[in-house]
Amino acid sequence: MNQRILGETGLVTSELGFGCMGLNHHRGPVKDRNDMIKVVQHAYEAGIRMFDTAEVYGPYTNEELVGEAIQPFRKDIQLATKGGFRITGDSDTPDSSKKTLRNSLEGSLKHLKTEYIDLYYIHRIDSHIPIEEVAQTMQEFKKEGKILHWGLSEANSETIRRAHQVEPLAAVQSEYSIWWRELEKEVIPTLEELKIGLVAYSPLGRGFLTGKLTRSDIANENDNRAELPRFTKEAFQANQVVLDLLQKIANEKEATIAQVSLAWLLAQKDWIIPIPGTTKWNRVDENIGATTIQFSQQELIDINYAVDQLVIVGDRYNQEQKKRTGK
Repeated sequence: MNQRILGETGLVTSELGFGCMGLNHHRGPVKDRNDMIKVVQHAYEAGIRMFDTAEVYGPYTNEELVGEAIQPFRKDIQLATKGGFRITGDSDTPDSSKKTLRNSLEGSLKHLKTEYIDLYYIHRIDSHIPIEEVAQTMQEFKKEGKILHWGLSEANSETIRRAHQVEPLAAVQSEYSIWWRELEKEVIPTLEELKIGLVAYSPLGRGFLTGKLTRSDIANENDNRAELPRFTKEAFQANQVVLDLLQKIANEKEATIAQVSLAWLLAQKDWIIPIPGTTKWNRVDENIGATTIQFSQQELIDINYAVDQLVIVGDRYNQEQKKRTGK
């Protein structure tokens, strides 16, 4: 698999990553742990080198699973995780105080069975702590060798600029896909100007852009999609027009809808890395197939124009969840 560079701090990794959250968190009843470990290891064998998790997934259990899975090849991958929440039982609140970040990082190192994190994100912006102070804390962690690079997750343009000025960011992680393009207004131009990479989570629209997801697939147990406006019955039906468009493109490219969705993302900028997640071996291979699909400049113009004509129903988050996204 080809490699891409995130930011000027020199983080090099595979052009497609693996989002580990759904292995046991927010995607329905938890599956067999050993099977999920094998999925992660298959992704590595297939060429994926970036693996993304977070302290709050579980909490802690996702990091523990990933930590066990990557042991045979830890030094050959780029491991990303996220901290910055004060976790109390089943609830969590953004907290980027130095003490909480220190505890989060030390906990992640333990759960992941590693001495360092390649890319450490602030998971959500804490409005009570100046981002400059957070950047200074990350600067300390880097000097200690406990993190190699740092990033922000779901940050707005102003926050990105202020943080980067204190300690250069390697990447910003945000939702980005062919049906969620809000980043194109301000964040992506900012990242391009400052030479910061973008790691795109939910590049397949939390499963919708595979064309295989049905309403009955969304479980009430351990599945946050049941709470999201874009996954109501009405939105699900209305947004079929997106899949119809993607299916037409997929037929032309002799590919799947998921592959077209990922290939579109890869074609936007050479410093964007999508991190689709899955619990199935065959989906790993299908996703990797997206890296062989090419679009001409005219094809991209035509696709973007066609998508712009669609009315996509439902926001990606409800009002309470949107408060945490920094924009």
